[in-house]
Amino acid sequence: MIKHNVPATADLYGHWYIVSQGKIWLHSVDAPPPLCRYDQLPDFLDGSEPLSLLGAIDGVDCYLLNYTDRPETEDQWHSARVLLQQSAAIFEHAARACQVALFVQTHRYCGQCGSSMHLVNWELAALCHKCGHRCYPRINPCVLIAVVNDKNQLLLARSARHKTGFFSILAGFVESAETLEQAAVREVKEEVGIEITNLRYMGSQPWPFPHSLMTAFIADYQSGELVCQPDEIEEAQWFDVDQLPEVPMVATLSGQVIQYIAKGGR
Repeated sequence: MIKHNVPATADLYGHWYIVSQGKIWLHSVDAPPPLCRYDQLPDFLDGSEPLSLLGAIDGVDCYLLNYTDRPETEDQWHSARVLLQQSAAIFEHAARACQVALFVQTHRYCGQCGSSMHLVNWELAALCHKCGHRCYPRINPCVLIAVVNDKNQLLLARSARHKTGFFSILAGFVESAETLEQAAVREVKEEVGIEITNLRYMGSQPWPFPHSLMTAFIADYQSGELVCQPDEIEEAQWFDVDQLPEVPMVATLSGQVIQYIAKGGR
């Protein structure tokens, strides 16, 4: 359980996630978050930063320091994406740190009456003591869909945001009053024009960019011809599983699903 307003003492030891404007402070792009005592943290911290307990890794506590000042230089401030190369636990806590920091930053005042909000420790929420309005962190569910046909080929697509030659499985956000399964069927139809069947759930991954939850499915091709959605999908192709193009790293959920299929999983 996340605890806010943790007292900061000089000898407090742990993993430190220092977050400012959605980025994490690191000694270098290849380094994990600092693992040290509180009094060994960078000098730009003045002790006024809100301190929250996020959880633990192998028995060592993980803390969030929400640095609200604008950094003078961004050389050592990085997207949580760079921590995908670290352990899964390191990245998971980075995702949590970024999402909690964003929640705290954007819920200082009540959206109903304008009074100050107060963080509560028995759950991750902010409460207005004046009108009783309670807020929780925003989470946007997103579906990832790996479609396989009867020729043992995997459907991969490249969006307008990706470089030429880089492909991934299809993805899209869940809409209001829609199940994950309904979203998967709709997104595939909208993005590439085909029908799918036999959805199988594969797993999920928090994705703090800024507050998504990725959920993955494998589906079988049912019918239809590939027709790319304008302004969304640049190209889509069926690839033999032993001749795949450049795809997301295996630390990502989409990369894990692609690897699973490439190894014969269905």
